[in-house]
Amino acid sequence: YTDDIVIIPAFGTTVEIIELLTEKGLDIHTYNSTCPFVEKVWNRSTTLGDSDYTIVIHGKHEHEETKATFSHSRRNAPSIVVRDMHETQLLVDFLLGKMNRDELLRRFQHKISKGFNPDQDLKKIGVVNQTTMLATETQEIANLLYTTMVQVHGQAAIQSHFADTRDTLCYATNDNQSATLELLKSEADLAVVVGGYNSSNTSHLVELLEQKFVTYYIKNADEIISRDEIDAYDIHTATVHRHAAFLPEKDALRIVMTSGASCPDSTMDQVMQKILSVMNIPNIEDVIV
Repeated sequence: YTDDIVIIPAFGTTVEIIELLTEKGLDIHTYNSTCPFVEKVWNRSTTLGDSDYTIVIHGKHEHEETKATFSHSRRNAPSIVVRDMHETQLLVDFLLGKMNRDELLRRFQHKISKGFNPDQDLKKIGVVNQTTMLATETQEIANLLYTTMVQVHGQAAIQSHFADTRDTLCYATNDNQSATLELLKSEADLAVVVGGYNSSNTSHLVELLEQKFVTYYIKNADEIISRDEIDAYDIHTATVHRHAAFLPEKDALRIVMTSGASCPDSTMDQVMQKILSVMNIPNIEDVIV
């Protein structure tokens, strides 16, 4: 019905869905909460396409944001989605003549725009990302492709073959990741990460922290059962497990805490208050540094 309310999330949505909603006469503007950084990626993709660049999207091809970005970019530019450095290396192998055209198309059969022609479409490229991916990995991918394009086309001609898109990286995600990398320089007894279990950027924070700390990934304060027990999400098995001995029995605990880019401050505050409560500490000012 034309008076139905449709909410477009921060990830945005595909061109096809926008067209469908428009055909039905539904309002697609009042409740459109598409993140401006996502829209910035779309706008840059359009600009690159207008200059005959192919769009290389660093993202998870099944993720809603990447689906939306791919839908927009393929409208006026050849587009291909790479998930990580491993898949990027496949592009490098093709560019360096170590992989044939048919094998590349087979490897990316569900991650390329219709009519994608590697021989032609990988001569000029620009890298954008799903804004919730690790910005450092996006930069590593861009650096690898840049180096490869220099090897293939020469340094003097590189500006005609590789577009600088570093300014499209989401500052909120990037700032969170940078802050988390700084946390890794500290010493602590454990880490707590707060955010939705379907949040890509939050899961990347967990990946970083669990390199050094025992890390618990929770969605809210209700997951903290007691000082001894916590229900935490395992990003490797995509399941929630109850863990014993959550908070070590020590006079002074150091806990590293962070949250996903879209986690409300109130949720983070509630988690901190719950930890204080199970530790019988009345004043948050006594423990926050």
